[in-house]
Amino acid sequence: MNPYIDEDLAALAEHARRFAAGRVAPGFLERDKTRVLDRTLMREMGGMGFIAPELPESVGGQGMGCLAAGVIQEEIARADLSISYINLLASLNGQILSQHGQPAVAKPWLTKLTQGEALFAIALTEPRGGSDAGNLRLRIERVSDEYVINGEKTSISAADQADAAVVFGRTGSVESAAHGVTALLVPMDLPGITTNRFDCHGQRAIGRGSIFFENVRVPLNHRLGDENKGFVQVMQGFDFSRALIGLQVLAVARAALEETWEYVAQREAFGKPLSAFQGVSHPLADFDTQVEAARLLCLQTLWLKDKGAPHSAEAAMCKWWGPKLAYDVIHQCLLMFGHGGYDRGVMEQRLRDVLGFQIGDGTAQIMKTIIARTRAGRAAVPA
Repeated sequence: MNPYIDEDLAALAEHARRFAAGRVAPGFLERDKTRVLDRTLMREMGGMGFIAPELPESVGGQGMGCLAAGVIQEEIARADLSISYINLLASLNGQILSQHGQPAVAKPWLTKLTQGEALFAIALTEPRGGSDAGNLRLRIERVSDEYVINGEKTSISAADQADAAVVFGRTGSVESAAHGVTALLVPMDLPGITTNRFDCHGQRAIGRGSIFFENVRVPLNHRLGDENKGFVQVMQGFDFSRALIGLQVLAVARAALEETWEYVAQREAFGKPLSAFQGVSHPLADFDTQVEAARLLCLQTLWLKDKGAPHSAEAAMCKWWGPKLAYDVIHQCLLMFGHGGYDRGVMEQRLRDVLGFQIGDGTAQIMKTIIARTRAGRAAVPA
């Protein structure tokens, strides 16, 4: 019995699991090779209400709350972490657009987003640094009734596949740091935008790359939040995505554990199943315990968000602990399978896919600083 998942959410999770098993899982290995995101699959997910279900019905969502997004995220990620990035990016960007965008501009994009007709990127990281996210150099200058963008963003998920991006850039002075940053909704087909793609270790279907802006002109009504306050206002949505990331990677770890328990119970050595040896069963039991605890923390964080309660520290815990734990779990599971796990296949791809989350979307060190500031106060834990 899970205190955060009622009968309706359990039914939603089962619905998503059947879809993921039948439609998402079969192409898992192939998409890693081709590095092609299946847009047909994305539209099917949108048609079933699986994309950003927490958004209001007025903009194409289901009005179901953040826990609903979490249980769907888990089931899609079990089948393919890269495909579950569609859900993650939609929920993060959907929150930003719905809360900070001008309705006439944001609503058509939100409708496309929830229907699976548009993929969004979040363009924050720059070449000179990732963790110092407020210290940006990309310039956004106001010229008459437009903003003009010049600069580069890098290590952006879906950089070369996105239809639009939430772009953070500097409108104030460098000395103003995060308080001089503005966020814009930028369609990716505008003149002056070019992209490239990295050859990443994992998450290859969604991909990462750079976005280059050369005199890109965006109407003023595409601003998200207030000028010079975009970072402070918009970044609050990242607490939501950090909890989703925790569920995303832990779902992959749970799937790996389930398969490994089944394998070690059937595989024999020295006349006994492998599970009879404590050197095999105890590490799995240890990790199983930690995964259950970490998952409950992630669900609690989404529950707190649904209740409108503070959850920044909990979200940061989800983000640093979940990816590290998931990687350690899958690593152990791969070893249990021996040479079969080391061969190209599901287990080693899972290991590659979850590794990236220890780097992107906030490092463990940054997350621990957020937790420390929440507990001790910002003055006691300076930057």
